[in-house]
Amino acid sequence: MSTRHQTRFVNIRQPAAYLFTPPESPLPDPWAVVALHGYGQTPQLLHDYARRLTGDTAWVAAPRGLNEFFLRPLSANPEVAYNWGTAAHWSEAIDRHHQLLLAVLENVKRESGVSAARTLLMGFSQPVGLNYRFAGTHPGAVRAVLGLCGGVPKHWETLELQPITAALMHIARDDDEFYPRDVAAEFGSRLRLRAADVEFQMIPGKHRLPSAGAELVAPWIERVFGVPARQS
Repeated sequence: MSTRHQTRFVNIRQPAAYLFTPPESPLPDPWAVVALHGYGQTPQLLHDYARRLTGDTAWVAAPRGLNEFFLRPLSANPEVAYNWGTAAHWSEAIDRHHQLLLAVLENVKRESGVSAARTLLMGFSQPVGLNYRFAGTHPGAVRAVLGLCGGVPKHWETLELQPITAALMHIARDDDEFYPRDVAAEFGSRLRLRAADVEFQMIPGKHRLPSAGAELVAPWIERVFGVPARQS
């Protein structure tokens, strides 16, 4: 006797945590950064990187990936890490990512008074493509999107998205283990199919957060938000 299995769904409430810190040197016209970590990382990593990247003038929020797992589970003290989903259920991961971001952005606006027009969304690795999708699904939700060592979504050219009004900056690596140079070199032109304001940089190195990120991003942040990214 054979059994046919069918998939059913139920809606459940899931806590979604994020780190949140105010600026030490707030500006008259405040701004905020929402920073998403990569696969197998923690929000603390991107929170601290965003703070180094932007100096002490911005509010910084760093959401925690919605999926928890152990790195090296058989070790004596396994480290807990997070991710944003798997290819097996990617459509669900996209929906959950969008829902989380909308909720976090609303909280940031309520607590800090920072508007969408003064908010930067950034991500490293896995959430980069998700963030680009978000910008095309919710135009006006953020002013700018910064992608670090991630990819442009598959089928980007044919996805049902709205024109992206946010300014985009993508930083790729020329020796990235996950995005070969010839593939990454096309990300800038592909993003321009959806967005009018796109900056693209290819820098040396492997799949890592740029150690000189502040120097790379500072002119772009100053142009888009009208304030220096880092102040002495």
